[in-house]
Amino acid sequence: MAKNHSVSFIRFGAMAAAAVLLGMLPGRAAFAAADPMENARIVGEKRCGECHDTEKNLFGHTQHAKIFRENPRNDTEKAVCEACHGNGSLHVADTKDKTKIIGFSKEWGTPIEKQTAQCLNCHDGGQRINWGGSIHQRNKLSCSDCHNPMARFSANGLLKKASITETCQSCHPQQRAEFKKRSHMPVPEGKMTCEDCHNPHGSTTKRLLKADSVNELCYTCHAEKRGPFLWEHAPVRENCLNCHEQHGSNSDKLLKQSRPMICMSCHNNTTAMGHTYRNAVDPTTALQIRGRSCQNCHAQIHGSNAPDGERFRR
Repeated sequence: MAKNHSVSFIRFGAMAAAAVLLGMLPGRAAFAAADPMENARIVGEKRCGECHDTEKNLFGHTQHAKIFRENPRNDTEKAVCEACHGNGSLHVADTKDKTKIIGFSKEWGTPIEKQTAQCLNCHDGGQRINWGGSIHQRNKLSCSDCHNPMARFSANGLLKKASITETCQSCHPQQRAEFKKRSHMPVPEGKMTCEDCHNPHGSTTKRLLKADSVNELCYTCHAEKRGPFLWEHAPVRENCLNCHEQHGSNSDKLLKQSRPMICMSCHNNTTAMGHTYRNAVDPTTALQIRGRSCQNCHAQIHGSNAPDGERFRR
């Protein structure tokens, strides 16, 4: 009896699937929850401004306002406020129901995916081409976590802080602390920003880098280290971060350790490459620990083109 029931159930499932394909029964999409804004109509910017006068005044100074008001590219942009927030007639009728309008804050409750989709309607492609699957997207960040399109707080980019660096550091306190170390990338001085090395909207590499590898990224500024060299220093060729910190260090030249300790981490006294340091006998005569340490002699530490440059000497 149980076997007959199983056969009947399988037959019914097959028939239902065929009916869906033939259009006789509604598919899964038909049973999905209807969009609460589906029947909303455009009410116009003037109607929005009757309640949102503060936002109206701040928004007028932004690039979005100038484009939407003065040179809209399509009917969506002509709607100004509703170009981003969706048609507002249902929201006007019931302002307490937050599902009747798209809000760009976590408190409002609009799903992150829906918020981002609104922005990507105009800002798809370009630097955002790798947004899907990026670390920021996977961690449920929305565009409004970094940008504020309703007010001009930054010189460009409509960021929520005055600069790119301040915006990034609001979520990355560890990097903010590293930039305060004795030796650091010139980000606090304003000579660089986080975006010089990273693409916050997504990248094909780890850490949102703007190059295929760490070394390729470093070479964009440090071209003299690129080579090719007749004699290559293996850890340098492999990864700059074998020896250097990327944001800041308390050692010279962003090194992970001070010299000669950084060199001795690979070239210790038990190897043929090591030296016997005389500092225990007479520190004043120990050339290896004064000045640039090992690089007093091995000056071309990133690589050498000299015929006798196997030891990276001058």
